[in-house]
Amino acid sequence: MDLELELEPLNIPSDNERPFVIAGPCSAETEEQVMTTARQLAQKGCHNFRAGTWKPRTKPGGFEGNGEKALPWMQEVKKETGMLVSTEVATPEHVELALKYGIDILWVGARTSANPFAMQALADALRGVDVPVFVKNPVNPDLELWIGAMERINQAGVKRMAAIHRGFSSYDKKIYRNMPMWQIPIELHRRIPNLPIICDPSHIGGRRELIAPLCQQAMDLGFDGLIVESHCAPDEAWSDAKQQVTPDVLVVRSETCTTEGITQLRKQIDDLDNQLMDLLSKRMRVCREIGQYKKEHNMTVLQSARYSEILDKRGAQGALCGMSPEFVAKVFENIHEESVRQQMEIINQN
Repeated sequence: MDLELELEPLNIPSDNERPFVIAGPCSAETEEQVMTTARQLAQKGCHNFRAGTWKPRTKPGGFEGNGEKALPWMQEVKKETGMLVSTEVATPEHVELALKYGIDILWVGARTSANPFAMQALADALRGVDVPVFVKNPVNPDLELWIGAMERINQAGVKRMAAIHRGFSSYDKKIYRNMPMWQIPIELHRRIPNLPIICDPSHIGGRRELIAPLCQQAMDLGFDGLIVESHCAPDEAWSDAKQQVTPDVLVVRSETCTTEGITQLRKQIDDLDNQLMDLLSKRMRVCREIGQYKKEHNMTVLQSARYSEILDKRGAQGALCGMSPEFVAKVFENIHEESVRQQMEIINQN
């Protein structure tokens, strides 16, 4: 059964020909950096500005934001450019200060959304406040945790809400900083069809050459908007420099998103296919050894109980990995057929 949050339109400005875009630097570093970036974005037609004022890092010791000091800079952006301004909040104190300085949109980060205690504290601080709140997915791929975080905010009376898809942490990273796992936001849309979903290609990609193709993928999947990290001098950024783009190359219109970078994605597919072939080759080698054992011990090739066990186990594993049991069954039926063929060759040898 579909869930329903009590929601109202976001009222976020955008051009009629494209989804809304929120852009700006990862961190509000200096007043000059904030204003320069904001002016450049406004000239490119951007209506919504973002910057992190509080930036606790994974490890202590780095730049962790200017805090309240940066909030007047955001006020100046709004005054000079007319853009709406947004920042991340993680504590009730952040909420209080952001509202005090007239921040238009608040978002909740991935580490905060993973903590129900923190989410309830934010919900209590937002009770009775009419401000859009966007909630990023938790760092781990847990849809129920993501939905629960948004329900807490919604139950506090916040009706202008959206989800931000920023990908999921994975030990085995290659192309992406955070794995997209598109099936999770797709399932979120199925479960809560009236909830806008925004894509964060900066945190998914982790590298600026991946921003455009990820924007295109999000548009192809029907996402409602984009939140992109953009900096006037990204190579000099004090945080997440590699994933920020300049306003000049910021993808604002969905039709300008290209498939640049797809070569890298195809290379990843090729690498994985090579690994699959290597594993299949090793598996068949073991099957031939089993065939030799069966020949020496006068055993039949087909062991029905073992075959059923393989299909049952692999089907369950496939379901846990987001694949249909039917697909997994077909794959292993073909693998088993080839295994039997190779064992028959061994047994029938003179």
